[in-house]
Amino acid sequence: MSGLIKGKEVHFDDTYLHVKLSDERIISTPLDWYKPLKNATLAQLKNYTFICLDSGIEWEELDYQLSIESMLHGESRVA
Repeated sequence: MSGLIKGKEVHFDDTYLHVKLSDERIISTPLDWYKPLKNATLAQLKNYTFICLDSGIEWEELDYQLSIESMLHGESRVA
């Protein structure tokens, strides 16, 4: 079994980005950490795709990608 952290679902509320992982854990980080997401509409937020073997999330319309592992480490942006 690989150590790759994989996402399964993405949810939002007014304050947090929540990612449900393939092992059923849920991680949450403040939307304030991700300016493009904080300023996005709900429709834009819901328009995401898992990338890199489900280890990252992309919002193509916002030109924004986020590593799930970086969320666990408290990093706010992944190039």
